[in-house]
Amino acid sequence: MDENARREIGLFRYALIRDPADLGLSKAERGRLVRALAERDHLGPDGRLVRVSATTLRRWICAYRHGGFEALLPRHRVVAVRTPAEMLQLAFALKRERPGRTAAQVREIMLANSGDGEVVLGLRTLQTHLAREGLNVRGDGRSAGKVYGRFEASVRNELWTGDGLHGPKLAGPTARRAVLLAFIDDHSRLLVGWRWGTGEDVFGLEAGLRPGLMARGVPDQILVDRGSAFVSQQLLRACAVLGVKLIHASPRAAATKGKIERFFRTVRDQFLVEIDDGVELVELNRLFSAWLEVVYHRRVHSETGQTPLERFDAAGAPALPTPALLREAFLWSQERTVTKTATVSLYSNQYEVDAALVGCKVELIFDPFDLTRIEVRYQHRPFGTAVALVIGRRTHPQAETQLPAPPLPTGIDYLKLLAEKRDSELAGRRIDYASLTQPGDGEDRDINQQDEEGQ
Repeated sequence: MDENARREIGLFRYALIRDPADLGLSKAERGRLVRALAERDHLGPDGRLVRVSATTLRRWICAYRHGGFEALLPRHRVVAVRTPAEMLQLAFALKRERPGRTAAQVREIMLANSGDGEVVLGLRTLQTHLAREGLNVRGDGRSAGKVYGRFEASVRNELWTGDGLHGPKLAGPTARRAVLLAFIDDHSRLLVGWRWGTGEDVFGLEAGLRPGLMARGVPDQILVDRGSAFVSQQLLRACAVLGVKLIHASPRAAATKGKIERFFRTVRDQFLVEIDDGVELVELNRLFSAWLEVVYHRRVHSETGQTPLERFDAAGAPALPTPALLREAFLWSQERTVTKTATVSLYSNQYEVDAALVGCKVELIFDPFDLTRIEVRYQHRPFGTAVALVIGRRTHPQAETQLPAPPLPTGIDYLKLLAEKRDSELAGRRIDYASLTQPGDGEDRDINQQDEEGQ
């Protein structure tokens, strides 16, 4: 294990025990913190979710108190070298002579140079010794990258991963570059929420995440990086209201978001390659929706052996959040002081509030995508809804370009499906729609027909 790997493990351990290791805590308080940490999943230094037992946490705390941060680093394994020193020196010399040689190539040279009956060390052993000597470089001269284990959520909506992708330049004088903010379900590879927008901000994040929650349900965990939108108070509040655990990937562990990164590569290779600069934002969303639903979601995934849609729907319809809960999750908050005329101002709009709040600092709770409805709270108690007096802006100033595009037609003719189902129930009998234009005559003929059948 190299020093960088040891340090990352040490930092992971320190981040866990930093709070419970506080000397100012009582034994009971420390115990509660340790038990709470032991009951949760944590993003390990290798990018996988791990759990750490309470016993291990206490051992790390004890080690930190006695030896500081260095005591949290993994110990070097001391193994006696059984390989002849001359053979190792030859291997090191061959590698240093041409750093582009792989361990397998070095071994082939040693085999070709060995005499009859001379044993050459195995490939894995040779790789281990080259790594210990700091000679494990690739053909391009760079050190070998970190190896990550394979991980897949066991069920849908167990883990969503979100990230942003920069796309083509949009039409208009500013020539802003479009940004796709998307969330992928780790188990099914279904793109659960997305939206092309004009920036990687909290508005684009909500425009992409909110429709996904409405249509696909609420995940247990969301894994994102540390971009400004993903560390915003708005996202933290939304996850807290919905009961979602928000996980931030380490800046040096981009491979933890491997599935969304792999999806973005598919987007570049199969979708963006067909898109030219100067596209309209609405048209970009329309075309992407068509590609996503017709191609990606219906194509068998090479890893799962199923289409993302089939794998996601295999467990039936997901439980969806109520509109009230979803709205509460994405509400914003601003403080204002009520004027002498019992009014407040918010983004150039004027609202009237309860006259009893004159001179008080109140909290305005609102949806940035709908400034026509403002809830008023004072000292965390509801004081009704503000009455709109002057509405010059119906959305947050920065949210206008992130409004969802009009829904695309699904291609499903609902009435035609109902008619076909009814025809099959009637065993081929067709409805006489002409008779429906004369209700009275139609009813008389039906009654007469029933009388004749009765006779």
